[in-house]
Amino acid sequence: MKVSRRKKRGVNVDLTPMIDVVFQLILFFLVSTTFAILPAINVNLPHSTTAQGEGVAGITITVQSDGKIWFNDEETSISSIGNLLSNFDTGGKAKDEYPVTVEADENVTNGTIVKIFDELRKEDFVSVNLRTTER
Repeated sequence: MKVSRRKKRGVNVDLTPMIDVVFQLILFFLVSTTFAILPAINVNLPHSTTAQGEGVAGITITVQSDGKIWFNDEETSISSIGNLLSNFDTGGKAKDEYPVTVEADENVTNGTIVKIFDELRKEDFVSVNLRTTER
């Protein structure tokens, strides 16, 4: 008697649909993620219990404890901040609506911050945020 063996079918798992889904997820997260670009200037920010998150768009003025002042990522002085502000391109947005963030070390004197605020007001920038860290 002749016994015929049945051929067993091998189980194949098609990974193509799974790879497509993973690739689309990676693309979705890459496109939808926003990266905050902060200047690499180290400042010991003061603490605040009422701090609120704020977007990182606009002008950033940073004052370090040693007296160095940065306009975005360019080192400057208080006397030249006015020129930088008057020549700054706000991209068609009104200066009184354009956001300005002031980051000052907690050891910076109040007089320095007031001088910066004076320069901002002279150039009609009134939407000013003080950056702090949350407690």
